[in-house]
Order: sequence, then C-alpha cells, then structure tokens
Amino acid sequence: MTVDYLGGNANLTQVRNPFSYEKIEQISRDIQTSWLTLDEITNQINNWGDESQDGYLEGLEVAVRMAIEDYLGMAIFPIQYRVYYGNFGQSGSTVSLDIPEASAGTTGITVNSVAYYNASVPSVLTTIASSTYQYDPSGNKLILNSVPNDISNQISNPFVVTYTNNASFIAQYPVVKQAGLLLLTHLYNNRSNTTEVKLKEIPYGVDALLRPYKKLVM
Repeated sequence: MTVDYLGGNANLTQVRNPFSYEKIEQISRDIQTSWLTLDEITNQINNWGDESQDGYLEGLEVAVRMAIEDYLGMAIFPIQYRVYYGNFGQSGSTVSLDIPEASAGTTGITVNSVAYYNASVPSVLTTIASSTYQYDPSGNKLILNSVPNDISNQISNPFVVTYTNNASFIAQYPVVKQAGLLLLTHLYNNRSNTTEVKLKEIPYGVDALLRPYKKLVM
C-alpha cells in the first residue's frame, strides 16, 4: 500500500493514511429533501403559527442534516462518492479496496461501478465486470478477485470505484433526530460566527447524543 500523508496536527507532525484509497470525491448529494419536519422544528423552537421564517428554517434544516451526516460518517439520504486507489502491483492478485463511508449492513452501499485506467496511451477508463468483485460489509471493503494485467503504470491512481452510500436506518432513531433539533436550535439562536457571551455546552447535548453512533476508526 502506498504511504499517504493526509496532513499535520498541532505539532506539525504528519498523519499517515492507514487506508488503501488515495483520493475521495463526493459527486452527488441530496440538498433538497427534508429530514426533520417543519412541525418538529417549530415545536422545538416554540414558533407556532408564524410561517414567515419557514423558508429560512427549511434551509437551516438541510444544513443541520448535512452536518450530522458528516459528523457520523453516515448517509441520512443517499450520497454518491468516487474513490481513487493506487496501483497494487502484481496482476492477477486479489486486492481489498477500503470504502471510506458506508452505512451499516449488507445493503449499506451500492457499488455503481469499478473501473481502471488501462495501459493504452492515452489511458482508457475500463469498466470491470461486477462478477469479479464483491462487497465485504464486515470490513467496509471491496474485494477485487484479480488485478487486471493491462493496468496503467503511468496514472497515479488507476483504480476508480463509484458507489452510493445508502440511507442509514440510524437516521430515524429518536435520539439522533433530537440531536438534529438541538443543533438546529443552536444555529437558529446564534446567527453570527462570534458572540460577546461565553456559551456553555449543556449536559447531554448534540455530541453526547450522537457519540454512541459515531464510527470508531482504528
């Protein structure tokens, strides 16, 4: 596996990427559909009968939903990714491709395509038959039975996987939705990036409610 350094911490030391992917692109995401209903929101902020802010609240709800998706590394609504992997070397060998974000279960993701850049000049992106790979939900990995013998040695990251992270059932847990309402209330009441008041986090706030569902990355 190629050693990849993703960045630095406060001490300016490099952090090694322990996974097999080299580059991730988010290529499709729902930024329209509501997760929290307007009734749930107006009840949370005690804003009954006033429809003048409905548009603002609906936009805020989408931002909250996306923030929770990113925090938990899960999809409340399907999100599509394109992931690039380096050349793993010996043709014909079996390789495992780490999937960056995956909802739980055997149907947590849908693999849309697996492809590689071949050795032609210029290289051609070639789709791999779905019968030659399988998804391993126990390790969030895509297992490719055999590395193609005509893979490019010139393209930096010749393997390309496109997949959809499907909606997680966890998104409908009342505790997760309550965390969303708490975060929305905070953003509704604090509309500036700065404040003269020193804010304090409440017990059992957003982080405490969501922490049991945040993935542990070893």
